[in-house]
Amino acid sequence: MNFIPTPLAGAMIVEPQVFGDDRGFFMETWHREKFAAAGIDVAFDQDNHSRSAKGVLRGLHYQLPNSQGKLARVALGAVFDVIVDLRRASPTFGRWLGIELSAENKRMLWVPQGFAHGFLVVSELADFLYKCSGLYSAADEKALRWNDPTLAIDWPLEGAPCLSAKDAAAPLLADAVLFP
Repeated sequence: MNFIPTPLAGAMIVEPQVFGDDRGFFMETWHREKFAAAGIDVAFDQDNHSRSAKGVLRGLHYQLPNSQGKLARVALGAVFDVIVDLRRASPTFGRWLGIELSAENKRMLWVPQGFAHGFLVVSELADFLYKCSGLYSAADEKALRWNDPTLAIDWPLEGAPCLSAKDAAAPLLADAVLFP
C-alpha cells in the first residue's frame, strides 16, 4: 500500500496494491498493521455502504462530540470526495481537499476525526463504502453547508446537485459547531 499525505493535517490518500489478471483483481482495503505503520492506528466500529445516482451530493457531515474517522472508497462508479478540516487548533482549519475516488482508480481516503466529509456522484451511479472509527449517533450528527462561500469548494457540478433537506439547510462554517 502507498500512503500519500495530503495538504490537510492527518488526512491521507491510500493507494492499495492491486493484483489483476484475466479473471479480475484482488486488493487489500484494510490491514491494521500497515495502516498503523503509516500513522493510522484506528479500530473500526461500523461499515457503511451507500448507492447514489449522478448529481447526488451527500454532506458535508460530521459528528460532535462523538466524532468518527472514516476510510472511504468507491466500489462502483466515481465520486468527487471532499473533506473540510473543522479542528480550530489545526494549522489547516477551514481548508478543504477534493479528490476523485472511483472503482477504476481504487484509491481510498483516510478522513481523520475532526473533519466534515461529503461527496458528489460524478458517474451515472456510485457505490460508496466507508469504515467508521465510531458508531453513528443521530444526536451527535452535524452538517456544514456544501456551498459555503467562505470555503469556496470547487464541486464539479453539472447543474444543481440533488440534496437532502437537511444538507440544503446546513449551517455555514461561521455558524457551525466546531472541534477544539
